[in-house]
Amino acid sequence: MAAGKSTAAARGAWIVFEDEASQSLRPPRARSWGRVGRTPVVRVRGRGSGRVSMAGMVCFRPGERSRLIYSFRVHRGRKGEPKGFTWQDYRDLIVRAHNQLKGPIVLVWDCENGATSFGTVV
Repeated sequence: MAAGKSTAAARGAWIVFEDEASQSLRPPRARSWGRVGRTPVVRVRGRGSGRVSMAGMVCFRPGERSRLIYSFRVHRGRKGEPKGFTWQDYRDLIVRAHNQLKGPIVLVWDCENGATSFGTVV
């Protein structure tokens, strides 16, 4: 049995997989085809700066419907504004999942270096 599964079964816990991602709001620079001698012009509104960061959890437990719990943050480049998720944001997301699921969870966290971390929240 995979790590975390026996722990979840013994406690009647939810198995929760977490991952995060971010996307720039700036349009990509690209090349385009055009007629000879006529440079194609692509108009873009606004300066397009900013970044969207997302974190989500997919939650499973036998006999229950699966759940998706997520949070996102938009960074517009303002002074003092956090660029991405802080540890408090991750903590709040885990607490929110624990409260919504109304039971213990086994958290499977995708780490930055490619490793996977397991943790139990009672």
